[in-house]
Amino acid sequence: MTTRDNAPRTKLPGARPKKIHVTAATASVLAALTFPAHGQSAGQSTEQFFKSTQLTMIVGSGAGGGYDVLGRLVAQYLTKYLPGKPNIVVKNMPSASGVQAANYMFNTAPHDGSTISAATNAALMLPFYNTHVAHYDPRKFEWIGSVFKQQAICVTWHTSKIKTLADAMKQETTVSATGVSAGPGVFPKILNEMLGTKFKVISGYTTNSMRLAIEKGEVDGACGLAWQTYKTVSRDWIANKKLNILAQIGVEKHPDLPDVPNVLDMIKNPDDKKVLELIVTPQEFGRPYIAPPGVPADRMEAYRKAFEAMLKDKQFIADLAKQGGTPEPMTAEAITALLAKAYAAPQALRERAAALAGQL
Repeated sequence: MTTRDNAPRTKLPGARPKKIHVTAATASVLAALTFPAHGQSAGQSTEQFFKSTQLTMIVGSGAGGGYDVLGRLVAQYLTKYLPGKPNIVVKNMPSASGVQAANYMFNTAPHDGSTISAATNAALMLPFYNTHVAHYDPRKFEWIGSVFKQQAICVTWHTSKIKTLADAMKQETTVSATGVSAGPGVFPKILNEMLGTKFKVISGYTTNSMRLAIEKGEVDGACGLAWQTYKTVSRDWIANKKLNILAQIGVEKHPDLPDVPNVLDMIKNPDDKKVLELIVTPQEFGRPYIAPPGVPADRMEAYRKAFEAMLKDKQFIADLAKQGGTPEPMTAEAITALLAKAYAAPQALRERAAALAGQL
């Protein structure tokens, strides 16, 4: 069972907090008072915890978007496989393209396993760029897993004069975006630099109004929303061929889009390719679910087992298909390895990726 609710509005910190110097002994006492040690369950069995605890899922985007629609479906089925079949209340925390939700999960949410999040993948990678608004480390979250990968695409409305990527290289192409650091605000500028396109980003939209702007002809299209998002919330556009799909941006082509050019295949400069691969890393873990750091190991094991079982549930797969989705699961271990690889990249490549992603 899921319940719709609004999350408490918390202020997004604009600067890192001042350091407070404490002794090692004091730090140990504070840590012991704050959270149970990782791996312990404060005297409760796993089953007792889930039977007696109200669970919350924080969705790091607004109601009605792709993350929200999928998150509510996951909440509905995840409870089926958790011990005691607990209720999960779904709350939206859409501010700052998912950064507020990630800050909340890392710093404020209970670290006992009662709160999980349908996190926005781009927000989770912001600390990689040392951005001042992201007060969390993605490597320290407890990862549950991902339902499927994402593949960014560039599209125009069917009535636009821009029908192909070659057209976008010849004339200005307006595209909608929520902000300068989210995918639709980042990818057009990358393509302008690496391929010579002439995208002009019009930012300030919400996720929903971005699509409305395309439909109304306020802009030519969008470049950076995921193919899976269109399949989930704009299925009629796909079915009725309302979009010109100019390009896809991913490590490899998506099986649904065999005839759509992949930007990475078009880039000749090896360093450009490596930089773009870093930038698209969040797409590989696509639609992830996380818990705060330090949740007891037995509870995280219960979440991961339930998540794995859910992804094999025939009814879940059927309901996901109704949303236009197909499971492409990624485990917590695979996501952790992906993050480790990204953080091991040479500093020069990381800095250029940060600059192109609008984080410098």
